[in-house]
Amino acid sequence: MLFRFALLLLLLGSTLGLRADDKASNLSFLVVKSDNGKPVRNASVVLHPVGKDGKQAHSGFELKTDNDGRASFAGAPYGKLRVQVLIRGFQTFGEDYDINQPETEITIKLHRPKGQYSIYENKPAEEKPK
Repeated sequence: MLFRFALLLLLLGSTLGLRADDKASNLSFLVVKSDNGKPVRNASVVLHPVGKDGKQAHSGFELKTDNDGRASFAGAPYGKLRVQVLIRGFQTFGEDYDINQPETEITIKLHRPKGQYSIYENKPAEEKPK
């Protein structure tokens, strides 16, 4: 059992580009609704390392939030990390974080989609100058 866990950590570290001599951080995420602060369960939290050139690596890792809106990942390499959060009914979230400490906590507030502007909808009549 312990061997399987160690092997899993090794595979996950290699997926995100972690080498044995690199520093790593334990990440914890809290995903909540922006309007009331309630947790968002079953949201996809996607992690991608970002190179010095600002380009996202092809490798990455996906987490799912639990019933309390929490997800965690042990062994994320120090450096830039692009975090995306996706779930139906909310705007997609995306931001780059500089991971530079052993424990990193990130709270993400998701917004509901805003109405789209359409030229076909009725607009209020413009006031005529007097």
